[in-house]
Amino acid sequence: MTLLWAGFLLGCAFGVAARLGRFCLLRGLSERQAGGSAPALRAFALALAVALVASQALAWSGLADLETAQVVRPGFSVFGVLLGGLLFGAGMALARHCGARALVLVAGGNLRSLVTLLCLGLAAQATLTGVLAPVRQSLQSWGMIALPQAALPQWLMAQGVPVGVATVGAAVLPALLLAAYALRSARGNGLALVCGAVIGLLVSAGWWITAQVGVDPFEPAALTSLSFIGPVAEGLLYLQLAVGRGATLGAVIVAGTLTGALAAALLTRSTRWEGFDRPSRLAASAGGGLLMGFGGVLAVGCSIGQGLSGLSTLAFASAPACLGIVAGALFILRLQSAVSKNESQEVHHATT
Repeated sequence: MTLLWAGFLLGCAFGVAARLGRFCLLRGLSERQAGGSAPALRAFALALAVALVASQALAWSGLADLETAQVVRPGFSVFGVLLGGLLFGAGMALARHCGARALVLVAGGNLRSLVTLLCLGLAAQATLTGVLAPVRQSLQSWGMIALPQAALPQWLMAQGVPVGVATVGAAVLPALLLAAYALRSARGNGLALVCGAVIGLLVSAGWWITAQVGVDPFEPAALTSLSFIGPVAEGLLYLQLAVGRGATLGAVIVAGTLTGALAAALLTRSTRWEGFDRPSRLAASAGGGLLMGFGGVLAVGCSIGQGLSGLSTLAFASAPACLGIVAGALFILRLQSAVSKNESQEVHHATT
């Protein structure tokens, strides 16, 4: 099996699991803020727990060298990564979904998500190689730090901790805490939890695929896993400039995600056309996509690329990115809640 076919199947599996389990970090944060049991957040926690243990088990067994992963960087800008996370989280809340969730929703006929994806891809490409690249480079030069070790397992091994304890052992405690939170209120949330666990396994499968499948010793593929900012931009660019260009792993994972989500939507008969009910929603979807594209590139990942894949490596650079994503999303959610409450009070006063 070639690397691209393996990536396509990986994307298909993610699309099916994400569609069936309604997998979404933002939905979990919204539920938590509303004071509910947050089943979506519990599913995300279980996905992270599984991804942590499975990915570190791969590293311990020598099947994937996570030290070479793209998200594991000893030198990075704390300011840039944190700001990128904040912008991505804010954009995610404005658009009401992240890039991965937008792909899953588009497959079911959601045209709002299509606008978000187009704006996300445009902003990401402009930030990577276009007119916004100088802005990105400038922001990434602020607050640069250089760590002797890029991830927690490397740091533990440098302190003399055995390899097994430094890899799998370092992941066990946070994974147990995450799993305990996820399973504490599992009744009625079985499908979402199962899908979350599957997605966690798919993250580790991504590391294994890029480490073991179709490896060219002269041109080894960069170790990577599920992520949806750069890949969406690559996919849109390939659609426009396919002649003379080869498909990339990220682009085929995006194509696989769309295919898997569409298959799941058709099987569950949940496809339906959805559009905008007012201009403000169009503006929010477009603006959210632009913020996610710029912020995701600056943070070197999204809620999946950093929130699951990045954290599964225990990379230090993933911590400020994820902190920023959650903080940015919660800020916009609370702002939206306050605005909605004020509008309701104004309507009430106007009618009394």
